[in-house]
Amino acid sequence: LEEGAKNEISTFSNFITTINQKKEGIGNRNSPTQLVIPNIKDGKDLPALCLDVRQKQRMSIDTLPQDLKAPSPPEPSLPIRTKTVKDFQDDVEKSKASGDWKAVHSFYSTTFDSFMEINAAFKKDTNSPFNTIEDSGIDAKFVNVVYDALLNTPQDVQKSVLKGIINGLLQEWTGPRTKDDLRAYCILLQNPQFSNTSTYVIYAHLLRQIAALTEADHHFLVHWSKKISQRRFKQVVDRLLQFISLRLFPAKPEEFPPMVKCTWWIPSATKVLALFNAANSLISPPIISYTDFYNSTLDHIDLMEEYHNWQCYGNSHRFSFCQYPFIISIAAKKVIIQRDSEQQMISIARQSLVDKVSRRQKPDMNMLFLNVKVRRTHLVSDSLDELARKKADLKKKLKVTFVGEAGLDMGGLTKEWFLLLIRQIFHPDYGMFTYHKDSHCHWFSSFKCDNYSEFRLVGALMGLAVYNSITLDIRFPPCCYKKLLSPPIVPCDHNTLVGICGVTLDDLFQIMPELAHGLSELLSYEGNVEEDFYSTFQVFQEEFGVIKSYNLKPNGDKIPVTNRNRKEYVQLYVDFLLNKSIYKQFAAFYYGFHSVCASYALLLLRPEEVEILVCGSPELDMSALQRSTQYEGYQKTDLTIRYFWDVVLGFSLDLQKKLLHFATGSDRVPVGGMADLNFKISKSETSTNWLPVAHTCFNQLCLPPYKNKKELKQKLIIGISNAEGFGLE
Repeated sequence: LEEGAKNEISTFSNFITTINQKKEGIGNRNSPTQLVIPNIKDGKDLPALCLDVRQKQRMSIDTLPQDLKAPSPPEPSLPIRTKTVKDFQDDVEKSKASGDWKAVHSFYSTTFDSFMEINAAFKKDTNSPFNTIEDSGIDAKFVNVVYDALLNTPQDVQKSVLKGIINGLLQEWTGPRTKDDLRAYCILLQNPQFSNTSTYVIYAHLLRQIAALTEADHHFLVHWSKKISQRRFKQVVDRLLQFISLRLFPAKPEEFPPMVKCTWWIPSATKVLALFNAANSLISPPIISYTDFYNSTLDHIDLMEEYHNWQCYGNSHRFSFCQYPFIISIAAKKVIIQRDSEQQMISIARQSLVDKVSRRQKPDMNMLFLNVKVRRTHLVSDSLDELARKKADLKKKLKVTFVGEAGLDMGGLTKEWFLLLIRQIFHPDYGMFTYHKDSHCHWFSSFKCDNYSEFRLVGALMGLAVYNSITLDIRFPPCCYKKLLSPPIVPCDHNTLVGICGVTLDDLFQIMPELAHGLSELLSYEGNVEEDFYSTFQVFQEEFGVIKSYNLKPNGDKIPVTNRNRKEYVQLYVDFLLNKSIYKQFAAFYYGFHSVCASYALLLLRPEEVEILVCGSPELDMSALQRSTQYEGYQKTDLTIRYFWDVVLGFSLDLQKKLLHFATGSDRVPVGGMADLNFKISKSETSTNWLPVAHTCFNQLCLPPYKNKKELKQKLIIGISNAEGFGLE
């Protein structure tokens, strides 16, 4: 690779669009690059990567219609190769025993010498076209055996494979790629040699060619990739993530060409990673977790620059990771949302100050905040009134005052306000939400009413929580967050429906598992549905003691449910329960949330990530909290501290949650885990007769130096079990 002439490879000209959103893509960062490889004859112009982000839509590749037809060039006839898996394994064993690797060397150098030879070796039947998305025609077992053996062969064998791949990549581009070409790309992506940085120049050009394929070709690659085994699939994903990380932060910069000459490396790799993300999303359950696509290296780049590039350069071809949000970790997204919120807060506060001065009025510090004053005895009504009166201030920093209490809000009062308000609103007696015991979650009550302002209040509360980085103890099903992002940006046309998303029986299982199970039984029933169930396209609901009926479709009460139309019935029933019957309630909730959280940053989030930002994690790891705790006046080896952790680690989950709530104002764990709490234990120089004291604004616990473990446990339990209100009487 280090010998031979330097030939320029020009930038690509065609963009690889996404499979669902056809006009989006990824940008070539800047300029052409030079590749130093032997025997390059004629550098051919290859299509360039570009992007239009003017629509500000999320970059998520989905499937094309199943009937997509692309013009396919005729497949060239393949050479006949008869070696089987067993033949190859026998050759490898003989080579290991004798030390003579000629037969194995010959196989590898021939097989990887061209795309045609790759197909000849690994295509299940060389006489069959395999032109469908259902079957790639690749003998996966043979590919796996060959790659598993490769890294244990002598260096000259491994070098022959890389040389062959170079030859294949340098073949002339003569029109559309054949399905054999796509098969070769699919096989080459699984090559374990590309985990080594010394192969990255070759790997980059492989990725570049795959990234530049047409939308139709990507469609095939996505569907073929979902058939790869979980282990191999994750290996390819990890390899791509490592490639991006090491190009951003190389351990040995001299190993790679200068960044200015290979600006297309990262966009190409990210685009190919997007194909695997699309393949992963087609399977239920997915092949690997969506979190396996996170690249934590991106936590250390200038995220706000990425975000602003994404927002501002809509007419350019400038690449930003924000175009591919699946690669950005939830911790990094939280940083983007927090900073975006802070900038909005500063902007709103500055405008208020300017307005005040322009009217020659005396500025007041309170004008810089959203000041909420409430009475504990009238919590919901006071909160509703305050937020309704101060709509213009919702994007200011929140400050809460409980009337008649001495507490000064440095964050702790805000946390308690959220906690108490949520607890009261979600109480069954309040009637806004129904608690489903089987699924342990709340869902919107379908009861009709004249005023949905309280649902708007709950939405605004969730928005304020995200905006002010507060975690809430709300138990909504995942479907709720999917609806909350439908669409992620409030439409300008107020007649556009909001909060309506595609729902399935799986969504209903997460809320009403018993009903969903009954509908599932209906779908699989082998008898005569019409005669045995005697149902119509009509549902019944009880509202304030009165049974009301609703047609699922026009004249539904006259249409019987049969074996033929039962799928339609189930889909309409699920849609009625999760969309139509609660539309007004959820629309108010949606507008309340977005009245505070309106931001293009929401386009970066998956529904699961919105849930984590709102609710944090319910999983408590007290050992992790112990490792990250800071001390003031104590050392971690002091007897009192050792007593404390012995007691806390022995607490029940309920008591551990009470301790967390006592010290921090919330029993939920933030996005970054326990370490993000910045929990501190300070020495209280008061009498040991006193209970522990907490400063929830600073996540600080003040602990007197109790003389023994029994006394510490007793005082701590009393303190954390009586922790509502601020100030001592």
